[in-house]
Amino acid sequence: MSGQKDFSQSRSLPSPQRRNWVWFSLQMLLRFFFVEWLGYRARGHEKLPREGGALLLINHQSHLDPLLVGLPLRRPISYVARHNLFPVPIVGWILRRTYVMPINQNQPGASVIREAVRRLEHGFLVGIFPEGSRTNDGKVAELKPGFAMLLRRAHVPVYPVGVAGAFEVFPRGSCVIKPGRVRVVFGDPFEPPELQDLCQRGREPELLRLVRGRIIQCQREAEQWRRRSR
Repeated sequence: MSGQKDFSQSRSLPSPQRRNWVWFSLQMLLRFFFVEWLGYRARGHEKLPREGGALLLINHQSHLDPLLVGLPLRRPISYVARHNLFPVPIVGWILRRTYVMPINQNQPGASVIREAVRRLEHGFLVGIFPEGSRTNDGKVAELKPGFAMLLRRAHVPVYPVGVAGAFEVFPRGSCVIKPGRVRVVFGDPFEPPELQDLCQRGREPELLRLVRGRIIQCQREAEQWRRRSR
């Protein structure tokens, strides 16, 4: 099936405004399932720019998170995924055609940072899970410091995003997606002067606290919304 380009390795990038047929088809196929089975709702996504690059910093509750965050948007998000997922049949084919960047978690290096910056400068939305892996208990874990390098180089708006309920419906180690209530909240962008100041070397602990606090704020708002909907 070679009709759709492999964007994970391509040096020429597609339009960051248009969803290709793979992305669009996934959205259409999953919309009914997520809304009916998971009671899916999202808010705040109107805050994102209609064009131009932006970085989304998202808490990581389950394998569903990239789909849940991208579902309400009319433009694609370029995510990072473990490189060992790309050889998996069907999964790898989808990842390579939905703007996903492979990363070796044992040797992350600077190459994925360069590629993420390239896509942001091209005008893509880029989604990062700064916890590094899915939560074990539903709470936002301590953040890995590697994303600070991306913040230093990416001169684009940065948004916190909170996902709630995905851990309950599809926790780590589960093979079955249970019915439930899932909510996603897109927060206000970080103030550029504050981020630039904290991105200075030696201030990483303050930066991690700020970013984690804003993600937790969005996640709590999403959780409260989810509980009110029961």
